[in-house]
This record gives sequence, C-alpha cells and structure tokens, in this order.
Amino acid sequence: MEKLTKYIVAFILLIIIALTSFILWYNLPDTNGGWKKFDGNPVLGGNLGTAFDVSVLREDDLYRMWFSWRPKKSIALTESSDGINWSNPIIVLKPNLSSGWESRVNRPVVLKHSDLYHMWYTGQTDDNSYIGYATSPDGITWTRTGDKPVLYPDQPWEKVAVMVPHVIWDENEKIYKMWYSGGEQYEPDAIGYATSVDGYKWKKHQDPVFLPSNDKGWDGYKVTGGQVIQLDGWYVMFYIGFENIDRAMIGLARSPDGVDNWERHPANPIIKPGKYRNWDSSAVYKPYAVKSGKLWKLWYNGRHNSVEQIGMAIHKGEKLGFEKNY
Repeated sequence: MEKLTKYIVAFILLIIIALTSFILWYNLPDTNGGWKKFDGNPVLGGNLGTAFDVSVLREDDLYRMWFSWRPKKSIALTESSDGINWSNPIIVLKPNLSSGWESRVNRPVVLKHSDLYHMWYTGQTDDNSYIGYATSPDGITWTRTGDKPVLYPDQPWEKVAVMVPHVIWDENEKIYKMWYSGGEQYEPDAIGYATSVDGYKWKKHQDPVFLPSNDKGWDGYKVTGGQVIQLDGWYVMFYIGFENIDRAMIGLARSPDGVDNWERHPANPIIKPGKYRNWDSSAVYKPYAVKSGKLWKLWYNGRHNSVEQIGMAIHKGEKLGFEKNY
C-alpha cells in the first residue's frame, strides 16, 4: 500500500510539472522588441485561399498592397484606408506561359519612381525561379519590360532559384539596389545583392551578403525574404529566419552599407509563430513594414498547417530599438 501511495504521489507530481510547463510555454510572448500582433488577425486570406508575400505602398491616406495569390498563380492588388480592412483584390499580373519561365508569378516588390510604378517579381516553373520586371502608370495595368528575366540563377550559391526581390532607389547614388533570395526552389538559402541604373540590367554581388547564423538557433538553417529600408543612416532589413524547413520566424538586422557587417537585432526573433492551432502557429514569413506616423505597421504571412494568410503587427515608436537590450 505504501509503495502504491508513492507511485500515485509521483504520478500527481508529474502531472503538475507537465501542466506548469505547458502554462509557462503557452504564456511566452510571440513577439519581441516592442512589436505586437494585431488582435484581429489575419487581415487577408480566408475565402481567397493562400495569400502571401506582400509589397505595400502608402499613398496619401491609402495603403496599396500587391500580393501573391496562389490559387490564381498571379499577383493581385488590394487597397485599404487602415491596413486592416482590404478591398476585393483584382489580378494585375498573370502568368505568361509562352515565356517559358512564368507558369506562375508571385513575390513582388513595387516601387514608385519617376512617375512610374516599377515591379520586380518572381517567375517560376516547377524546377526554377527567376526575377522579372514590369512597369505601370497606375499600379494596375502592367507592361513587362521583355520576355526574359532580368535575373537568372547563374552563381554557384544561387543553385536553381532567385526570387523574392526587394528594391529601393538610392537618390544619392542614382541607382536601384536589390536584395533577393537564392538557392533551393523550395525555400531559398541566403540573401544576395545587385545594383542597376535602369532596373533592367543588373550587376550582382558575387557572394550572398546575408547568411544564416553560425549557431543552430531560430535563423541557423536559412535566411530569405529580406525587405531593406534606409533608416537613420543604416540599411535595416526585416527578414525570414528558418529554424528548419518547416518552422520560420521574422527578424531584424542592420548594416552600414547594406552589404557587409550585418548586425542582428538583440530582441530577435521579433515575430514568432502563434500558439497551438492559431492561424500562424506553424510559421511566420515574409515581413513588409511601413512607417505610419509615429508607429510601424508590418504585414507578414502566417501559416497553420498548409493554410497561409496575411496578418499585421504594430510597433509603437519610430525607433526600432537596436541599441536597447530588451
């Protein structure tokens, strides 16, 4: 009887320890560094099917979002006054089967420069990914600049794919600067860099400029999907870090020139997957942040099992806190 009592006590203690561990895990924050997920997430997806990898411009009091619409294999445009409630999307760039490299198009970045909208996007076949270029007078009607990609996977580290471009115009240097992902077709491996005077002909940096961390942490497997902005004399990158092929989180890094000496944010990862069975519990991907007054709005992909949708996170305060040890 005494031995049975000991077993019962030990079993009860194990249950208490397990419940305590679960409660502690469940209450861990899923954002860091001053970021907070919007309580009403997701803001886009649902009946649309998989919506992912957005590019957002704020024009006057309107947010315009170009996003990848997987069921349509196309890029669509939707608009919002608050970044939360979005209009019914319209397809603005469809696949081009005759080109041989655009059986589906996705992962755009849109930049407005010289009274034109410029879009660099990913064109894909089953085996390879490329980067194409199109322009538009209004962000709706797009004209491809040619029938060939503007970037091919032709460096050893790029393997079979270049994709997820992000481009800025540097007014001081009078050039376009692109950060793009390269490597495997299913989730590329690292982030590269290229420059162009016309947006069409690009000169690549030979090696990737941003690599996975040297440890086995949250971004130790792959890094991809960088959005780079110029802020307070720095190039600041929002990026995806992969812990493994299925689990991804969002981080921040900065560099003095956008090429070398990248410093990761002390609070990384700033956005993590949500709790069990949440809409973003499996992984969070592809951040795109826009400064809005004295706060930041960041849209990102969230995945639960195979369902992927778009959510939003907010950072109150203009500074992003690299100097603060959270």
